[in-house]
Amino acid sequence: MDYQETLTYLYNSAPLFQQIGKDAYKEGLENTIRLDEYFGHPHQCFRTIHVAGTNGKGSCSHTLAAILQSAGYKTGLYTSPHLVDFRERIRVNGIPVSQDFVIRFVEQHRAFFEPLHPSFFELTTAMAFLYFAEQKVDVAVIEVGLGGRLDCTNIIHPDLCLITNISFDHVQFLGNTLEKIATEKAGIIKPHVPVVIGETTPETYPVFKEKADSEHAPIVFAEEEQLLKQTSRNADGTYLYQTADYKDLTGELGGLCQQKNTNTLLSAIRQLIKAGYPIGETNVREGFAHVCELTGLMGRWQKLSDRPTLVCDTGHNTGGMQYIAEQLSLQTYRTLRIVIGMVNDKDISGVLSMLPKEACYYFTQASVKRALPAEKVKEAAAGFGLKGNIYPNVGAAVEAARKDAAAEDFIFVGGSSFIVADLLSLNN
Repeated sequence: MDYQETLTYLYNSAPLFQQIGKDAYKEGLENTIRLDEYFGHPHQCFRTIHVAGTNGKGSCSHTLAAILQSAGYKTGLYTSPHLVDFRERIRVNGIPVSQDFVIRFVEQHRAFFEPLHPSFFELTTAMAFLYFAEQKVDVAVIEVGLGGRLDCTNIIHPDLCLITNISFDHVQFLGNTLEKIATEKAGIIKPHVPVVIGETTPETYPVFKEKADSEHAPIVFAEEEQLLKQTSRNADGTYLYQTADYKDLTGELGGLCQQKNTNTLLSAIRQLIKAGYPIGETNVREGFAHVCELTGLMGRWQKLSDRPTLVCDTGHNTGGMQYIAEQLSLQTYRTLRIVIGMVNDKDISGVLSMLPKEACYYFTQASVKRALPAEKVKEAAAGFGLKGNIYPNVGAAVEAARKDAAAEDFIFVGGSSFIVADLLSLNN
């Protein structure tokens, strides 16, 4: 099989959450443990940092990886979902896993894993750990797929756990209260391993505190440390941060949510230094200022063109959309045009209720089975006074928005990671 045939095989033989949602979710670590034993426990060959949370875990994972790379570590990075190519999920020093490795993994090991019927994520996690071991990485930043307690990344014993925040997402698996969701995320907290919590609510704080205490894990609440003192904007849209440890720290990622992420990361960096990681000020500056170049991060308030301005963002739940809606309100434009689509397991009403009524909407759907039909998005949007037309795919919707737009207009594309993925695929 060539690379494309191998991917087709993986997508068809192992259920892909990205495509089909809940039917791909497998609760429990049985398959993960069997795969790990078969491959000889590859995750024990390198140090790890474990990152969970409802929003911000991707940005935090990439930024930590960028800082570690700058500090001279050979750094693995495992994230999900991918936007354009499967290989984005597994990187070493920002370079995606080779097509040859993906092909070889399937060819050499399918006889073992096929009878297990693993999920796509179980299989790709095993692939990532094996690749990092083969590549002899020093450290790997591992992003949780879903939840924490039963996530198949949770077999690692990291040097640091990081939980960004908790809001409502994947409630059908993780529970319908913030306490229940926090309990699942807190499942990554390990005995005696320091944990940094980015944001809390009155419901989630005691959950994290009790779990950390029961594991004798030192816990740091970034909101209490508050190492980020002041934030301003540079002319190019990047952030300029004044922090307790670094003056005039430039952050490349421009989304409003990055202020919270930065405060969380500053606490995490302190903990890593405390754990013996020789991270210097230059490394922190380099990582924050060049995270996209160093790690290949895409889709975080990413500007794709000027005149008209076109920005995309993967924020897709109420927690993420809260920041996007606020950021849209701060833009200057003649007309705001929003290309939006969602998937069928999100709180569509919660997201749509935050969006501006005065914008022109282009309702569409992503090229995944979980996509909510554009007609349903439009129908739901009408209940919130949002008006616009339906387009069969992201390409058609964006083309229509560009055609309608004047140079002074602002086009936003989002609502789902998969809408952004389809957009970025058009530009590839």
